[in-house]
Amino acid sequence: MTDITRLADELLEIMFDANPIQPALLGLDGTRPGLGDISEEDERRTADRMRDVLDRALSFEDEQLDATDRVTRDVVIHHARTTVDSIEVADAEFTVTDMFVAPASRLLTLLPLLTLGDGDAARTYLDRLARIPAYLDAALDRHRAGVRSGRTPVRHLVDAAIEHIDRYLADEAADPLLRPATGQPDGDFDAERDRLLAEVVRPAFARYREGLASEIAEHARPAERPGLCWLPGGEEIYRTLARVHTTTDRAPEELHRTGLSLIEQLAGEYSEIGSRAFGTRDLGTIFHRLRSDPSLQWGSAEELLAHARSAIERAEQEAPRWFGSIPPQPWEVREVPAAQAPGAPAAYYMQPAADGSRPGIYFANTHQATERFRHISEATAFHEVIPGHHFQLSTAQRLTHLPLLRTVAGVTAYIEGWGLYTERLADEMGLYSDDIALLGMLVNDSMRAGRLVVDTGLHALGWSRQQAIDYLAEHTPMPLVEISSEIDRYIAYPGQALAYMVGRLELQRIRADAERTLGDGFDIRAFHDTVLGCGSVPLSVLQDVVGQWCSVRA
Repeated sequence: MTDITRLADELLEIMFDANPIQPALLGLDGTRPGLGDISEEDERRTADRMRDVLDRALSFEDEQLDATDRVTRDVVIHHARTTVDSIEVADAEFTVTDMFVAPASRLLTLLPLLTLGDGDAARTYLDRLARIPAYLDAALDRHRAGVRSGRTPVRHLVDAAIEHIDRYLADEAADPLLRPATGQPDGDFDAERDRLLAEVVRPAFARYREGLASEIAEHARPAERPGLCWLPGGEEIYRTLARVHTTTDRAPEELHRTGLSLIEQLAGEYSEIGSRAFGTRDLGTIFHRLRSDPSLQWGSAEELLAHARSAIERAEQEAPRWFGSIPPQPWEVREVPAAQAPGAPAAYYMQPAADGSRPGIYFANTHQATERFRHISEATAFHEVIPGHHFQLSTAQRLTHLPLLRTVAGVTAYIEGWGLYTERLADEMGLYSDDIALLGMLVNDSMRAGRLVVDTGLHALGWSRQQAIDYLAEHTPMPLVEISSEIDRYIAYPGQALAYMVGRLELQRIRADAERTLGDGFDIRAFHDTVLGCGSVPLSVLQDVVGQWCSVRA
């Protein structure tokens, strides 16, 4: 083990200490206690530890390291810097929503995904339940500090968080925290779990809910001022988060212009494919059909889920022609849990546990299923599962020759850039079933290009929520039920949505450079294996990795 590998392991330990649920979800360590940093004191301690790691990583010169360690050093530097940056923006003060990035929803989303396969993991789960009151109390203290400093959440998202907790408290029988132990824990696990839920956990959620309603909601910002630019120091906070999520120094204003340009380019593609699918090149007519044609809506939740499974199976069969290494981990398609569905995105993916206890899970949102449209189903499934996130994250789990940090610590622009890249790759692979599905690919492209416009519009340019909704309604054919929830996601999670298109554009540029360099010697299977075989890395590091691959093959 080299000094850099040891440093990477040390950094990962700090990350896991700050978020002990993460190693449990990954199947690496289900017994590390706690729920994660939430207090200012805990976050400050983590930031100090990260600064120490960063200083040591920066002391290593290129000539001291081989190629693998140089990449690992750069990944350590990235994670240490972004962790410190993320802590310094103090987003716990103003992040209140029903989305999993907020404290209460995080617990209700992640804890039900834990696997309690042995006695130690079951005991740790009980300990986590016992710690929920302290965690939520600390979260409410952070929100109070935000009110005092003028760094407040957004009112309609506070209301959504309250409604989410109300749904949770209203149905004890369907409590998502009512997890069974699959092993043989000591004592009466079920009785102690039930006692904690009744006497400790649910009262803690009720107190947190009351605190939001009585202390935070009245100070929250209106929908006319939802962006970070309305907060003290908000413009700099947003620039920091844009840098954290995209791994680039591209300014919000530049990203806004890029999004506007992409939206204009997509109009031509809509006209071409729309002329085949609908017999018209008129953008307004095409968008109207995609939004309102009853034949394009799902008949039921079951139909939505079955179509997703069929598309993924088709991609799985075609993948060996485009990838030299096929990850063996299984996948499943499931519904988003009903209590979370109203505020959840259309779909998301949870990677398989490293110990094999949980497959990769594609969660499809069946809330108001008959109001959702079928044309985006295939592109979304390819993005989330095969050849998208499932391939990338499952491949990373098998890179046992690399430091664990590089296989389990995600870089958003790399991961989501890959997911969006694979939507276009799926077209090259011939996976889309018809022109309607191809239009769905363009719908997703419009959404990601539109994200560059509206995320920066909201947080850098001062757009209102309605202004952002109106922009997507005019320039994308997304249904309004999804546009509203998407905009709320961008408000609640500033900068994260920028990573998708920035990552894809960089991946496409890196691939084009490799094709020019290697000419007839370019091998798409080897290129994809190289991109996925380096672990999750910042985009600048990925460019160096592919450049080295090209130099060896040239």
